Amino acid sequence: MVRAGLLVVSVIAAALGITTAAADIRIGVAGPLTGPTAWFGEQYLRATELAVENLNAAGGVLGQQVEIVMGDDFCDPDQAVAVARKLASDGIVFVVGHFCSHSSIAASKIYEEAGILQIAPGSASARLTEEGGPNVFRVCGRDDRQGSKVGDYLAEHWADKQIAIVDDGTTWGAGVADGVRRRLRELGVRVAMDDTFAPGAPEYSDLVAKMQAAGIDVFFPGGLHHDTGLIFRQARDRGYDLRLVSSSSSATGDFPMIAGPGLEGTVMAAATDARDTPQAAEVVAQFRALGYEPLGYTLYAYAAVQVWAQAVEVARALDLGAVTDAMHSRQFDTVLGRIGFDAKGDVRGFDPWQWYVWQADGTYVPLERSSAKE
Repeated sequence: MVRAGLLVVSVIAAALGITTAAADIRIGVAGPLTGPTAWFGEQYLRATELAVENLNAAGGVLGQQVEIVMGDDFCDPDQAVAVARKLASDGIVFVVGHFCSHSSIAASKIYEEAGILQIAPGSASARLTEEGGPNVFRVCGRDDRQGSKVGDYLAEHWADKQIAIVDDGTTWGAGVADGVRRRLRELGVRVAMDDTFAPGAPEYSDLVAKMQAAGIDVFFPGGLHHDTGLIFRQARDRGYDLRLVSSSSSATGDFPMIAGPGLEGTVMAAATDARDTPQAAEVVAQFRALGYEPLGYTLYAYAAVQVWAQAVEVARALDLGAVTDAMHSRQFDTVLGRIGFDAKGDVRGFDPWQWYVWQADGTYVPLERSSAKE
């Protein structure tokens, strides 16, 4: 269950019987813990809790126990700034966060001023590392590269059909959609409809009607999963056989419930799923033993803690400069594999975007394992 608000979570107490006072190092986890994107905040929180529990059970970091301070930003940039200031006042040295790119970008300035390392597990906007300070890193891919991947797919499979590109106007939503638009222009593929929608609306009948009137066969939405699912469901409810190519935001357990019938065979350009890899096997088994399936960005958040802990041990210090030097100078063994970072703080070492396809049972599998054809 997601816990809202901003509070200290005593991770080690349950695992080791140690009181909160024994924790010497504070780290933060920040993201949407309430509201329509709370699914991702829960992924962050559960991953950070388990990662810290495992760290503390193994002796902690620099011989000290680690404590989590949690912040709910509601996927809102103003709230993210308030959360960042509170985390800084609580003495954290590192934050796992945020999720929404506009929140990560807004909060990054506060963390930079406070000398706090920020590793974003799921903020894909290219602006985060292009504009961010030396304290900013991410373990996920960039939206411009995801957009190029989607553009290539649409050009290969849908070039002779009517394509719509829509976005919700947010930093990430517009960014990933612009990446698709740019790549399609480069490939000479015509977009039949280009539009923007308001995120969080209760219904999208006007947008659906507009796509149907234009004869749109397939659409790519730059937006979060609840809006994407609602647009798709409302199209199907009116008998409109609209096809969807979805983004990484759809990799949640509730997306099939929102999208409704007809999702089977839908392809999704999502963050690479590490659940079946050898390096993640033990941690995935721990999550499942707790009754939790580590979908989406769960393992990315876990990897962020692993990177920080290993960098601190290399630096033999918590100082931001020493830790970031260590992060740029070596690679790290994580549940995502062996990864490193380029000069901007973007992840290196694996392909962060892969194709998946939704199945009838509400799960998704790698496209190459599926018989789905577009």
